[in-house]
Amino acid sequence: MQELRITSPSFGEGDWIPKDNSSHPLFPNYNHWIIWNVPVQEVIPAAVSRGKNVPDLENAIQGIAYGRHRYKGPKPPLKSIHTYTFTVYVLDIKLSLSSGSRKKDLLDSMKGHVLQKAVLSGKFQSHRKERQPPGI
Repeated sequence: MQELRITSPSFGEGDWIPKDNSSHPLFPNYNHWIIWNVPVQEVIPAAVSRGKNVPDLENAIQGIAYGRHRYKGPKPPLKSIHTYTFTVYVLDIKLSLSSGSRKKDLLDSMKGHVLQKAVLSGKFQSHRKERQPPGI
């Protein structure tokens, strides 16, 4: 089986997450997005639509996290630097969970069914000035 890897066209492992991928959180230590039953594919598209089901991803289901039935990116308060980890799992089954499910429900349902796992981490700091390439 080929190794599972996560990459992003916006940032590399351990790099700064661009402001375009951010939003405002309300509380620390929570999940920004949970989605399951995403079909096997090389690229998960940017700007996945809001909603309980995602028609463009064969009706993958988005659950309850800070991003309620959607992705809401990082933006830590008070110029603090936070590290965000994106985790992708390959399962041997399609999950039967309601869109009202949370991370704990998802992880419990996945037990014994994880074939592969990969992570991508990036850091974000509110009010950080992003460096522009020379000539801009």
